[in-house]
Amino acid sequence: MSTLPATTDATAPAEPAVQAGSTAPTGRTVPAHLRAAVDAAKERVAALHAELPRWELVVWTAGNVSERVRAGDVEGPDSTGGAAGTGATDGLGDLLVIKPSGLSYDDITPGSMVVCDLDGNLVEGDRAPSSDTAAHAYVYRHMPEVGGVVHTHSTYATAWAARAEPVPCVLTMMADEFGGDIPVGPFALIGDDSIGRGIVETLRDSRSPAVLMRNHGPFTIGKDARSAVKAAVMCEEVARTVHVSRQLGDPTRIEQSDVDSLYARYQHVYGQQPAR
Repeated sequence: MSTLPATTDATAPAEPAVQAGSTAPTGRTVPAHLRAAVDAAKERVAALHAELPRWELVVWTAGNVSERVRAGDVEGPDSTGGAAGTGATDGLGDLLVIKPSGLSYDDITPGSMVVCDLDGNLVEGDRAPSSDTAAHAYVYRHMPEVGGVVHTHSTYATAWAARAEPVPCVLTMMADEFGGDIPVGPFALIGDDSIGRGIVETLRDSRSPAVLMRNHGPFTIGKDARSAVKAAVMCEEVARTVHVSRQLGDPTRIEQSDVDSLYARYQHVYGQQPAR
């Protein structure tokens, strides 16, 4: 599995605001049949941004959450409240909802969210998109199964990224959620799709929904934005716990066969299953 985010708003230079209005300079607009789905995604993405400071994953204006709106969706979000749409599989015409660059978390509302196409071009909104938009867009273009992307600078996960060291799978929680180690992605400069490329290259053949981009921080993906936020919360929790464990000695790795068993159970059996 894989996904993409872009740069950290806190470290990127201020971006000029887009001229007021609901359409991009290119003249593109949200298609009428996606209006309800886009508006619902704005509500979800705005609410999920509040989870990042709640779980102490970000400071100031850093970090971002995005969600894909699939062009094949003509009836709005699915019944589970997940990423809007399931009709399109090729990604053509898909959109993404993300927060504007440099916007305070206290000022985030559904109306402040911006909409972009999967080339990162603004489609709707009166502010410049997050500086990480190119990364998110690249992930969506190259990982059609991904419906949500999150980027944070959470302390412990970012510390592992600074060491360019994967978090080893020494906890059953890690086996459940990540299916093994949390991998490290390549160093990439902020501002274009280089980060997105690194995310995709690292996660495409990995079971982990999280990647630690070297010298930068964690990016997570999911079937929708909520799943990607959950992965970000879990990534920081296990990064912290394994760090503490190392202070006491050498953590013991879980055997691969046990990792596989735990992962399969958590992904397919754990939680409430549909009635048969």
